[in-house]
Amino acid sequence: MEHNPFSLEGKTILVTGAASGIGKSIALECAYQGAKLVLLDMNEAKLTEVISLMPTNGHLMYVVNLTNHQQLSNAVEQFPKLDGIASNAGVVKSLVAQFSEKKDAEDIFNINSISHIDLIQTILSYKKLKKGASIVFTSSMSGVFCGAVGGALYGASKAAIYGYSKALALELSPKSIRVNTVNPGMIHTGIFDNTSISEEEFKEDMKHYPLKRYGRPEEVAYAVVYLLSDATQWMTGTALLIDGGYSVQ
Repeated sequence: MEHNPFSLEGKTILVTGAASGIGKSIALECAYQGAKLVLLDMNEAKLTEVISLMPTNGHLMYVVNLTNHQQLSNAVEQFPKLDGIASNAGVVKSLVAQFSEKKDAEDIFNINSISHIDLIQTILSYKKLKKGASIVFTSSMSGVFCGAVGGALYGASKAAIYGYSKALALELSPKSIRVNTVNPGMIHTGIFDNTSISEEEFKEDMKHYPLKRYGRPEEVAYAVVYLLSDATQWMTGTALLIDGGYSVQ
């Protein structure tokens, strides 16, 4: 048998926010690498579509609003034991600090930060994570490596996950459980579908990236697969920057 440390064969992986965008790509790439998937999202139709695209059968899906603790707890109780978690669900919202309100902060932090923390706490309380497992959070370059006008709340919510992952890596290390983040720059996903920003403005913004384009969802997914695999058994507490060179300028 050919040795492949990047394979996920025999592993059971949870992916949140799996119905679209980066989460969908993570789910599909994990399936291509042989994993059994447990998928969470609010959109049942799109979750079903994602599973239909997978090369293998036997995957599970749960329709869950991750900001609803009872829904989350009910789902986690049914989970099989997990070898990995891709905690990916999130929302992008651009608001200038001067004109943002408390509710804006609550809405953004509830999904981008608190839901991730609640997910991990619930999984640990139900003892659903195997020894030697890997947890990967989707953070961002924003708030961790750079800032942007209108990105104060979004960046802060993503920085919170980065900070959480550092302490969690220490706490779970006695069980050989690794905790890392991926920190993407701008990625071509559905977030661009309903916006007043023109194609020309996007193209102008791409010039800030040395590679002159935004990333693709699958390029983040490849990094997540890497961190979930046995190839990274000596990596924990790390932030993996995927930004097309934006931060080197």
